Amino acid sequence: MNRALELKSWLGVVNLSFGQVIMLALGLILIWLAVKKRYEPLLLLPIGFGILIGNIPPVIIGGKEVFFADVNNPLSPFYWIYQGLLKGVYPALIFLGIGAMTDFSPLLSKPRLFLLGASAQFGIFATLIGALFLGFSPQEAGAIGIIGGADGPTSIFLSSMIAPQLLAPITIAAYSYIALVPVIQPPIMRLLTSSRERKIKMTPPKEPSRVARVIFPIAIFLIGSLVAPGAVVLLGMLCVGNLLRESGVTDRLARSARTALVDITTILIGISVGASAQAERFLTLKSLLIFVLGMLAFMLSTASGIIFAKLMNLVSKEKINPLVGAAGVSAVPDSARVAQMVANQEDPSNFILLHAMGPNVAGVIGSAICAGVLWALLK
Repeated sequence: MNRALELKSWLGVVNLSFGQVIMLALGLILIWLAVKKRYEPLLLLPIGFGILIGNIPPVIIGGKEVFFADVNNPLSPFYWIYQGLLKGVYPALIFLGIGAMTDFSPLLSKPRLFLLGASAQFGIFATLIGALFLGFSPQEAGAIGIIGGADGPTSIFLSSMIAPQLLAPITIAAYSYIALVPVIQPPIMRLLTSSRERKIKMTPPKEPSRVARVIFPIAIFLIGSLVAPGAVVLLGMLCVGNLLRESGVTDRLARSARTALVDITTILIGISVGASAQAERFLTLKSLLIFVLGMLAFMLSTASGIIFAKLMNLVSKEKINPLVGAAGVSAVPDSARVAQMVANQEDPSNFILLHAMGPNVAGVIGSAICAGVLWALLK
């Protein structure tokens, strides 16, 4: 009998809880969405499998529960993998890769589009206020609000710094909504713009000089970091990555940063986030509210970018297609592609993709600065 009980204690399926069954189902759904629907597969697939890893039930050893994949137990290898996420290392490396693969030329050719990237951060602070009213702490509210920037690495970085207990639901919510950009944004775009506005054609952007492209990442880092010192980590890595790209003398480093480094870090982020989404920590009322508030933040950011573009048209001779404003969220390049798609549906000869990339990359900078401000205020 004792031998049978001992054997039973080693069978994980015997200790499987209802919450873990739900989480295993969620992990399988994310994998299905990644494989079948191709929704952000580079992250949803490792996150989904990480959820499977993190929700395998414990075994009983010496009368104690032991989780072999517990990210909070220093005896588990996953603990050390998770530290790169918890300490903000992985998001910083991702920003290095983003900088190395980002072309700021559309923004340099029309600097006023920077305002659209800034205006699209409105959802961050509106949602922060809403989260405070719902009883979240200031730190938790700030981490939830940053989902409105539609920037996964920024959401990971800020939540790991000021609200690590909410890291898993915030990250999964952020990447879920980024994956759903083609579903969420078009209805808001059509609701807030007229057919005539969606048909507005913009003059082709001019190609900036090589000197301007080299100076830009240095200048934006110095200005942004001196204004918001908390942004120095993300903004610094973004700008050094872009300088590697634009300098013309570090092509090998730039190529490594935007390929191998980003790929490896993406896998580690996905598995770490998924493994940390254990049933007892993830299946809470707070997690549900985070998903609701995250959706609200994303919708408000999209709407504020469009509305600000319409306001700019009131005082500008050269009209802006308001759809470009929706690309102010930093879901690069998905939001810009969606803006192009909606414009094409109205007028197949209208090409606004390059223009939309301006506020799109400005949104990356804007969300990093917002994260830095919130980190400094709420840490």
